[in-house]
Parts: sequence; structure tokens; C-alpha cells
Amino acid sequence: MKRRDLKEERAAAESPAGKRVTVVGLGRFGGGLGVTKWLVAQGARVTVSDKANARDLAESLAQLEGLDVELHLGGHADEDFLNADLLVVSPAVDPNMPLLQKAAQAGIPRTSEINLFMERCPAPMVGITGSVGKSTTSAMTAAILSTKFTTHLGGNIGKSLLETLDQIEATHIVVLELSSFQLEQLSLIALSPYVAVVTNVAPNHLDRHGTMDAYCQAKKNIFRFQRHSDVLVLNANDPIVASWAAEAPGRVEFFQGSLLIDGEAAAPELSTDPPKRFNLPTPGEHNQTNAQAAWTAAKQFGVTWEEAQKALMQYSSLPHRLQYVANRDGVKYYNDSKCTTPGGAIVALRSFEAGKTIIIAGGYDKGVEFDELGSEIAARAKAVVLLGATADKIAMSIEPHRVEGRPVVMRASDLGDAVRLARQIAQEGDVVLLSPACASYDMFINYEQRGELFVKLVTGA
Repeated sequence: MKRRDLKEERAAAESPAGKRVTVVGLGRFGGGLGVTKWLVAQGARVTVSDKANARDLAESLAQLEGLDVELHLGGHADEDFLNADLLVVSPAVDPNMPLLQKAAQAGIPRTSEINLFMERCPAPMVGITGSVGKSTTSAMTAAILSTKFTTHLGGNIGKSLLETLDQIEATHIVVLELSSFQLEQLSLIALSPYVAVVTNVAPNHLDRHGTMDAYCQAKKNIFRFQRHSDVLVLNANDPIVASWAAEAPGRVEFFQGSLLIDGEAAAPELSTDPPKRFNLPTPGEHNQTNAQAAWTAAKQFGVTWEEAQKALMQYSSLPHRLQYVANRDGVKYYNDSKCTTPGGAIVALRSFEAGKTIIIAGGYDKGVEFDELGSEIAARAKAVVLLGATADKIAMSIEPHRVEGRPVVMRASDLGDAVRLARQIAQEGDVVLLSPACASYDMFINYEQRGELFVKLVTGA
């Protein structure tokens, strides 16, 4: 198996033993738990700083009970930043936070959980990013590779791999889902995965990155620091992503899915032969694209198409990612709460028969446009139920494309009301789809809480 020779770099990764380390951002659902536990196990003197109070962090704090950790909650203090030997910053924390800038000016080094892991990981890594589909592609890639190798899946999906670092060997493979927030910090260590995959790029997180260019620059860190022997896997059907091939330090391979996130641009003329399609148990043409991306990554390690097909037949949709929930009176319900972009909602809509879908959409406003989503909803949806901060913006994007009052546009006060309204209009053979196209922060802690409530509302559990 081909793998990177990074022994010298990883041997040079400093031990945190004895250092004063401040973990910035524990998170309500424990995003900083893994790195905090690992730092304590390494002998670091750990302080956790979080602007949330102990009540809001109760679930996470319970898992730190008994550990030698100093907790500074309900706000950030200068001394925790300026007297530290190292700052470990959660991806959710804005890098422009004044205290981080002040610490940088004082020469205090900072890093992240994913950086600490990547610096020390002895196995070859496959990194996967994209605006849509990165979680499913990561899970599919891990499932395919697991047929031949001991494979570990982590990053932006699942638990921290730092906690199992001592169980990872050089003959294993690590698959990492990497968000733009995580990738933003890779420049601190100038390290990219052996195989880097970009599924697609569409406007997202502009409330954080500011511009589409800044967002793309963060995404490019997944391959920016690759070596000549490394591999970059790109979506040939995404004109922005395909153009990044010219910047790749190593070899480039394309996969040819049918997912078009932005507009109707044609794929580059890379091959006259269409890709061999996989037989998949999961719905949606986008999953065919995810599977093609996953196999293109996996075949760098010698996996055959037949082996990939066998693995994919056993694959089930991840929770909150076009997850089948139930059939109620002939109406099928799908939970796509992980969808936080207009492009993702478009992909979900295209997974079902036109005119048969009641889509529930809306949520926190990340500063993206909904024009294309509005057109797609008008063309494919039977009805739309809107809620949250973006309800008006989405409704306005739909209105110019409506014909004879179709689709029906309804407003809901909350998710329970949205499910009730969707049930009223749905008939046998229809689909009720929660695919918000927006983040959840205006009404929920995160997309998991939103999706779990949807499942309870549908099933009555």
C-alpha cells in the first residue's frame, strides 16, 4: 500500500507534557472533549475557556468529571490566553476573536484538535471536504476501504481520533471529513492529507468567511500542502472545483458525477466514457456522485470497483442526511437536517419525483442567496413549509417562478407546526422532506437536535 513518509515531521511534533494549554471552546455537545482528555493524558496543564456557562455545558462537563482540568466558564479571561504556552482553538471559534488576535501579537502559538491529530497520525490519511456531500462521501470511503484495511473515520464526523491515536498503525488508513473551519487552521502546520477529495463548492458559511473567495481559500488547504506523490480528487462536474487542478502540487484524478451545485455548467472534457454506475440502496443521484468520489479515493489504495460495489450495497444513509424516517399513510418522511446550504436542498429535491415533495425549509441566515433554490422548489415541489429567520428570503426567491399558485407556500411558527402543515397537504405517494438549506442556530442548538425532533414528530416516539 502506498503511503506518505512523514516520520521526520511527526517525530518533530512537540509533546504537550508539562505545558500550560488553554482549550478555547468546549462546546455544548463536547466538540472540545476529545482534545481536552487527550491533553490531560499527555500530562499537559489544561484550562478550558468557554463563553457558555456551566448550566449550558452540563452534558460536556459531566464527561470531564475526575480529570485535572481548570474550568473558566461564562466568558474568556485575558490571562488564559496570554499566559498559556499553547492555545487549542475549536473550529467553531472565530479566528478574528479579539483575544486570539491579542495572543497572536504576544507570540502565543495556537493549534486545533485536527492539527494535533494530523501531525501525529502514523497512517496515510484521506481528507474529504465540500459544501455538500462530504459526510456521506467520507462514510462511503471508510466503508469501501474497510473491506481491505483497518480504517478509522473521524474529523468533522464522529468522535475525536486523538483518543484512539495509540491504536492507529502505519498499515491502517484514516478517513477525515474536514470542514472549512478545520481546514482554515491547516495553514498553521502546513500539512495536507495524502489523498484529498473535494466533492463540490457552493456559497456557504459566508457569515464566517466573509467572501466566496475566502471560503474557497480555506477549502484549498486540503491540498495546498500536499507533496508531489500525493493525490487530489476533484469533481469534474463542478467548474470551480475542476479549475483547482492547475494548483495541485501532486497528481490529480477526477470523478464524473452528475451533481451540479451552481448553474448548468458542463463538465470538462475528461473522458468520452461515462463512469460505471454503482447499484446503491440509498436514494438520490447525488449519492451516485458521492459513491464515485469515494471509490476514486479508495482505488488509490488498490481497491477494485467490484470490492467497492460490495461495500456500498451494505451502506446505509447517515443520520440527518436524507435519512428515511417512516411511512405514514402512504407518505414517506425523510430527515435531511444536516442540509445547511441551498445547494444541498436542491440535491435532496432532485432525489424524488417532481411534484410529489413537500419540503420543510428555513433557519439561521448565513448570508447566502436562495435564488437557485427558489427556482428549484417552484419546479419540483408540491408545497413548501417555511420557518425560521430565512423564511421571507426563501419565499421571495420562489415567488417569481410560481405558476398558477404552485407550489403552495406555507409559513410555520416552529418545526412542530411545520410537520403538522406538511401532513395536512401530503397525500399517498408524496414525500415530506426536511431539508432546511440553512443552519439551525436560530431555533436549535445544532442540526442534530433539529433532526431528532423531526424524527420524534413524525414517529411519535
